[in-house]
Amino acid sequence: MTSSRTWTLMVASLAIIVLFFVLREHWGHALGLLPYLVLLACPIMHLFHRHGGHGRHRGTSDKEK
Repeated sequence: MTSSRTWTLMVASLAIIVLFFVLREHWGHALGLLPYLVLLACPIMHLFHRHGGHGRHRGTSDKEK
């Protein structure tokens, strides 16, 4: 029986291969989207990383510890 990790590696490998061939055939279109992807990187990072953890120590001080 195949483990979960093996399936994950197989799917990731297949995704990389498909991505390579799609980019190879549509490189001009992909480069045209690059400026928009760079502009979207900041809002996407803020969605998933919540501003890098700002305010983790809000409301706590050394005296309370």
